[in-house]
Amino acid sequence: MLNIKQEKDGEKLTVALEGRLDTTTAPQLDKELDPIAEDVKELVFDITNLDYVSSAGLRILLSMHKNMSARGRMVLRGANENVMEVFEVTGFANILNIEA
Repeated sequence: MLNIKQEKDGEKLTVALEGRLDTTTAPQLDKELDPIAEDVKELVFDITNLDYVSSAGLRILLSMHKNMSARGRMVLRGANENVMEVFEVTGFANILNIEA
């Protein structure tokens, strides 16, 4: 299960994720993020409460990173030890902007 909460503040969109971002829930996140307004220049994922991320979740995050690179920036905040390990093992820690 994945809970998604969006909060927009001007050109900044914060998306808080809680639960598991996996094969089952990745399409849900993709569908929620698909209509992101063109005026969003900063996309922040609050992943403090994200328990797990699979390759399907990584694919969505990479796609959003590429999308946002063309018009602004994307940041991941609050990765716990387990999620950070996935980013490091897959090399995504070197691609994505991850803040403590």
